[in-house]
Amino acid sequence: MPTVTYAQVLFTGRVQGVGFRYQTLQVANEFEVCGGVKNLADGRVQLEVEGGATEVNDFIAAVEERMADYIRKSERTVSSRAAQFNDFALR
Repeated sequence: MPTVTYAQVLFTGRVQGVGFRYQTLQVANEFEVCGGVKNLADGRVQLEVEGGATEVNDFIAAVEERMADYIRKSERTVSSRAAQFNDFALR
């Protein structure tokens, strides 16, 4: 199984009810990444993404740029692991 860069990003701010997940899905279509995005019960949005290191970093930067007006804070953790996702989806 190939090793990929995996990142989890927790977005805080006005990130639910504004099309955040849908916009993230649209951005994902522009990159070679897999993973998913979901709303959390505490009002944050969780993004999980895996792929090549450059693709993952560029994808996250594109999401942060497109949704900058809604994001107050983002917390990112990055690691390497075996690929676990086959596509990118709303979760």
